[in-house]
Order: sequence, then C-alpha cells, then structure tokens
Amino acid sequence: MIPRDITQELLESAREYPVVTILGPRQSGKTTLARSTFPDKPYYSLEDPDIRLFAESDPRGFLSETWEEGAILDEIQRLPLLLSYLQGMVDQDPRQGRFILTGSHQPALSEKISQSLAGRTAVLSLWPLSINELRLRGPIPSPFDLVVKGFFPGLHERGLDPRRFFNGYLQTYVERDLRSMVGVRDLSAFQKFLVLMAGRIGQLTNHSSLSNDVGVSAPTVRNWLSVLRASYVLFELPPFFENIGKRLVKSSKFYFVDTGLAAFLLGLHTEEQVRRDPLRGSLYENLLVGDILKCAQNRGRKPDFFFYRDSRGSEVDLLVPESGRLYPVEIKSAETFTRDFMRGLENFRSLAISRSAPGLVFYNGPEDFVSEGLRVLNPFRQKTDLFTLVTTPPLKPAHGTTAEPSPSKREQEGGECL
Repeated sequence: MIPRDITQELLESAREYPVVTILGPRQSGKTTLARSTFPDKPYYSLEDPDIRLFAESDPRGFLSETWEEGAILDEIQRLPLLLSYLQGMVDQDPRQGRFILTGSHQPALSEKISQSLAGRTAVLSLWPLSINELRLRGPIPSPFDLVVKGFFPGLHERGLDPRRFFNGYLQTYVERDLRSMVGVRDLSAFQKFLVLMAGRIGQLTNHSSLSNDVGVSAPTVRNWLSVLRASYVLFELPPFFENIGKRLVKSSKFYFVDTGLAAFLLGLHTEEQVRRDPLRGSLYENLLVGDILKCAQNRGRKPDFFFYRDSRGSEVDLLVPESGRLYPVEIKSAETFTRDFMRGLENFRSLAISRSAPGLVFYNGPEDFVSEGLRVLNPFRQKTDLFTLVTTPPLKPAHGTTAEPSPSKREQEGGECL
C-alpha cells in the first residue's frame, strides 16, 4: 500500500467526531485507507448482497452488532437510510471515532449526511494519488506518461495496463452507475458528452454549445455536469469575482478528477501521443490543478480555488486562497521558458489586490529560477507537495534547483537562478 497524506487528517478527525465519512471516486483507495488506519475495527461492505439485505431489513439489529467497537461501513451510498439509525446510536453514545464510513457517489449521500449526521461527522475527500504520494514509490514518471496512466492506486501498485483499466472503469462505474443516477436513455449521447468534456478541459463552459453538439437540451447538460461533479468524475473551477473595476467572465471551467480517464476518452494511450496532441497543454494543466487541489484536501482544507479571466482574455490559470492571501499560479507544459509565460501574472499583479501574493509559474523545463520577482519552477523537481509549494514561498533557494543558467540565457529570460 502507498501511504496516503490524508492519514493524519483522518486520525485527527476520528479523535474529534464519533463518525468520519470518507468520500471520493471509485478505486481511489478509500477502503484500503480506512482498514489500514483502523485495523481493529470490524469491517462491513454494503456492496455484499447478504450484508446489505441484513442491514436493510433489520437496521437496528445490524447496528447493534457494532455497539461496542463501532465499525467501518464501506460503500454507505448503497444504503443511505442506515444513516438515520446511525444518528440515534451516536447520540446515545457519542464516543469519538466509533464509525468510519466510505462512499463513492455523493449526490443522495451528501443530502442524507447533512440531514442525519450534521455536527456528528467529519467529511473528508480522498482522490487518487498525488504526485507527492507517488514519489514515495520511487522516481516519478514523466508528466505526459502520468497523464495517460492517471493516479488511481491500483494502476501503480499492480502495474495495470491503463487502456484496459479505464475501459473497465468507464463501463463498470461511469456508464453503469451514472447512467442509473441521471436516467440516461441514449447511452451514445452520454458517451459523446464525456468525450466532448475531455476535449474541452480548462475551457469556459458553454451549455448551449454542448447541448447543440450532443443533441440534448441545455438543462440536461447542466444536470449531467452536476452529477459528474458530485460523483467525482469532473471538478469545477469557478471564476474569480472581486470589485476590481474590470469586466470578468462568469462561466466556470471543468477538469477531470483523473487525467487518465480524460486521455482514454480522447484516444491518447501513450506518452508520445500526449506530447504531440493539441490538448497537451490542457491535460498538463488539468494534472497540476488537480494535484494542488488533492494536496489541499489531504490537509483538511476546503479547496475554494478560482481562475481569473477578464473580458480582454487576460487570464491566470489558478488562484489559491490560503490564510488571507491569494496565490496566483500560471501553468505551462513547455520545456522552454519565455517571457510570455508571465504576462497573465503581470496583468493580475497590476490590479493591486492587497492580499495577492507574488505569482508562480509551473513549467516543464530543466531549471528553477526567479524572473522579476516571480518563481518559475518545474513541479516534478520539487521535494514537497504542490499546495505547500504554492502557498509558502521559500525564503531561501527551493529544493531541487539547478546551477545558475548561462549569462546569455539569463539575459534572454530576464531571470536569476534561485
């Protein structure tokens, strides 16, 4: 098992609440995390038909078996009515850390948790592996290889073939479970919609355009997006709004929780294909935005991230609020640094937002340096998680920096080596 960064947050939550709920996509490692962190707790999977039948037909009798030690209740979304009975148990005996719940599909489950377990449970989100967690296994693959493989633990622990894994994942979980949740009648339209979303990673969402391209109504598109987001297939990045005297866009962007699924939908199965594809930059951006979000969640943060774009097209890929500051991040997949990489950050800095921190550029090049007060870093050369890297600018040279660039290169780039 690959150690998970969220383990400490899980333990601390169990010391404060009688119930801890771990939500996340299928195959992200929720069951493994719960059982390895609490090995002495009885384990019940509600995917098991016999256990689910017992719990459904006699919920009080089922839960009475867990009175003393508590339990890990896996795939709780299969029987959300159990939460109402669980509420009574923890009200009678509110010992901390009694129950650990896991769930894959959030829409109905989230509503039931808010109704039955409000104030009684901590809710954690576990996504697939982060770059920082994957680093524990050894050298990190190239970013474009990671785009294809994605970050699901089973792929890396068991050396599975990504094409075969995501074909099964799409058929077993996305098409079966999501189709039943949203009542999809025309599976081909839903499949086409998924492919279109993969082709529009990081673009402003246009519901009318999507509905025309898929052949369904705009309300249907909104419903599908809502369910895909709530079920951890997609995540939404909203636009930044603040009274700064400029016209800003109002549409959100969507990214895939795991780039491997996006690459599979696009028919990209090798590192070389990703490197040559027109969507290479979007997939690289998806990979890093998702990783920063994962790392924030692993620390127990609520990742209310944004992007910035005004009506003239000036844009910053990611804005990360933390401890009263606002950290702007620009993401480029190129290996060669150019001054154009900093244009969006410089425009954002000109807004003179008092809480805005100095910006940071992530790129895929061989050197880390500072250019006009902006850090330029290769995220795969660092020794810490990306959320920490973004929100705590180093006071001294960052880990993994290289020797000073040659004078000619430094003059060309206008930068100094860290």
